[in-house]
Amino acid sequence: MQHQAWWSGTIGNLASQPVVDHLARRLVETHVVNRGTQIEAWRRQVAILATLQAEPTWRLLLEFPLLRLGRRIDAILLTDRAIIVLEFKIGASSCAAADQMQVEDYALDLHDFHAGSRHHPIVPVLVATHASDDAVGRKAPWELCWFKVARVFCANAATLPDLLGEISRRIGPPQAPLDVAAWEQAPYAPVPTIVEAATMLFARNNVADISATRAGTRNLTDTTDAIRAAIAEAESAHRHVVVFVTGIPGAGKTLCGLNAVFGAPVASAFLTGNLPLVFVLREALARNASEGGRSKRMARQETESAIQPLMGFLRDNDARSGPPHEHVIVFDEAQRAWDAAFGRRKFGRDDSEAALFLDIMRRHSDYAVIVALVGNGQEINTGEAGLAEWGLALAARPDWSVVAAPSVFTATEPRQRLAATRPATARVDHALHLDVPVRSIRSPDGASWVDAVLRGDRVAAGRIAAVGVPFFITRSLNDMRAELRRLARGHRRAGLVCSTGARRLRADGIWPDFPHLDAEIVANWFLNRWPDDVRASDALEVPATQFACQGLELDVVGLCWGGDLIRGPGQAWLARKFKGKVWQRPLAEDSAAYWINTYRVLLTRARYETVIWVPEGAPDDPTRDPLTHDRIATFLNACGARYLTERVADEPPLELEPALL
Repeated sequence: MQHQAWWSGTIGNLASQPVVDHLARRLVETHVVNRGTQIEAWRRQVAILATLQAEPTWRLLLEFPLLRLGRRIDAILLTDRAIIVLEFKIGASSCAAADQMQVEDYALDLHDFHAGSRHHPIVPVLVATHASDDAVGRKAPWELCWFKVARVFCANAATLPDLLGEISRRIGPPQAPLDVAAWEQAPYAPVPTIVEAATMLFARNNVADISATRAGTRNLTDTTDAIRAAIAEAESAHRHVVVFVTGIPGAGKTLCGLNAVFGAPVASAFLTGNLPLVFVLREALARNASEGGRSKRMARQETESAIQPLMGFLRDNDARSGPPHEHVIVFDEAQRAWDAAFGRRKFGRDDSEAALFLDIMRRHSDYAVIVALVGNGQEINTGEAGLAEWGLALAARPDWSVVAAPSVFTATEPRQRLAATRPATARVDHALHLDVPVRSIRSPDGASWVDAVLRGDRVAAGRIAAVGVPFFITRSLNDMRAELRRLARGHRRAGLVCSTGARRLRADGIWPDFPHLDAEIVANWFLNRWPDDVRASDALEVPATQFACQGLELDVVGLCWGGDLIRGPGQAWLARKFKGKVWQRPLAEDSAAYWINTYRVLLTRARYETVIWVPEGAPDDPTRDPLTHDRIATFLNACGARYLTERVADEPPLELEPALL
C-alpha cells in the first residue's frame, strides 16, 4: 500500500526494518540539500522512538506531508485512543516558543483538514532532546483538550516514553477505538488561505492538490476545468469570449482566477482593482521565492506581470492601438466595474470600465478571453455598476460571446443581472458557479447566516444558527482582544476590522483610517507577525477597513461595529454617515446598499471565528447613544450570535476521563 508518509509501520517494526535507509532514499528523490544532517537527525530520532517498545502495536508514520503548510510532520503516533504529533528538535536544550507553535500548527492542521483526525483527541508533543527534566516538566498542560487539540506538551529524549504513557493513561480507553488502517486511507483535504494558495500555484502545484475542501474537491475543480475548457475553445475557434464565474463569499473565486493565470499555457494576467490584494500577493510570492533560494528581484518581476492593478493595465493599453500582451485576463470582482458616469468623471472617457476592457481585448485578431469573477452583494463604492453594465457593453459588441453561470441571468436584483433574457451568443455552464464555501472552515453556513442577518431576517438567521455558526458578541474591547488571542493558536492570524464609516469608534481608541493604498503598510499588516512586529494584524492595534481586507482573509477576526449601520425603530438596518459633529442619513438608497455590503465584506473575512464587538456607547455622548448600540447587539444575539460568556458555558467537552479535566 502506498502511504502518504515516507515510512509507516509499528513501533515493533523499528528494530527489524532499515527505516533510516528508506527515508534516505526518499530524501534523494526530493533533491533536498543538507542530506547528511537530515539523515543523522533521523538516526537519533529513530533511536529515541525505539525506546517506546512498551507499546509495540502503536502505528508510527514518519515524515507525513502537510501540503498547506509546505512542511512534513516528523512523526505521528496512532494509538487506539489518540493521535500524537511529534516534532523533534535534535540537540535543543529548551522548548522554544516558535517550536511549540510549529507542532501546534501541525496538530491543528490535521484536525481541520484530515478526515480521519476530526473525531479523536490530537496531542502535539515537542521533543527537545537535550532539555532538562525541569524545563519540560513545567510544560505539561493536564487540561481539557480544547477543540480536540491539546495544548503542546514538551519532553526530552529520556522523558518521552513516560509522557506518552501518561497521556495514554489519562485519556483512557475510547468508546470507539481509532481505526489505524482507515486513518491512513483518509483524505487530507487542505483549505489554504489565499496567500498560501497563490504561493503554491506560483510554484506550479495543481489546483486539484490544494483546493480540496471538507465538502470535497468537486466544486473548485469543476469550475477550474470549465474555465480552462472555455479558454481552449476560444483559442481553437478564434473567438472572443467572456467567462462569468459567480460564487458565494469565500467560495474560492480568487483561487480559480489565480489558477487560470498561473496554469494558462498562454500569456495571461490576474487584474484587480483591489490594490491591497495586489500588494499582499506580490510581496508574499517574492518573499517565498527568496526563502527558496530564488532572486527576490526576479520573483517581483514575474509576479508584477502575473498580478496587475486593473487601472494600470487600462492606462497602459488605452494609450496604445495594438493588442495587449495577454490573451487571457482575469477580471477580479467584475461586479465592481465602474459605470460610464464614473469613467467620464475619473478617467475622461464616456465608456464604462467593462466597455473599455472589451474593446482593448478585442484588438486581438485571433482570440481573447476575459474571465470575470463575480461576487454578488459586495459592491462597496459609489459608481460600481454591477453586472448590468457588462450586459449593456456586451449588447453593443455582438462579436463577443458569453459563457456564464446561470445566476447572471436569473438574479432578482436587476443590477446583478447580465440581461433580462439570455442572448443567443450566451451559453450557461452550471460548473461556473461556486457554492461550496472554502474560507469558512468552522461552518459552511456562515455566508448564508450573514446574508440573513443583513436582510434583517432574524427567523432565517436563527434557523441557520441552530446548527452552529462561528459568530460571537462582546461589549468589551478588551474581552474581544483576549478572545482573539485565545483563538489564534499556532500560526493562525488574528486581526481587527472595521468600516471606514465607523468614525465614532475613535472615542474607544479605534481609528478607522487604515492607509490601504500604502503597499508597505498593507503587506506588513497581512504578512508580518506579532510580537516580532507591532505593525502586524495580530498586534490587534490597527483595524483594517473594508477597502484593505476585501478579497483577503484572516483566520480569526475581531469586527468593531460602528455607529454607521444601526437598527431602526422599524427593525430594519439604517445606514448613516458621520459629518461634522452629527450622524446623517445617506440621501440615496444606493448608499445604504453599499454600506450594508460593507458589513457583508467585514463579516465574511474569517476562516474560523468572528468576534463582534459592539461598544457600550456613552450616555453623555449623543453620537454614541447606548440604546442604539444595545439594539444592534440584541438583534445579532437574536440571530444566533452568542455572547462570549455563553460560548464558554456551552463549549462541548471531550469524552475524556476526569483526570484530564
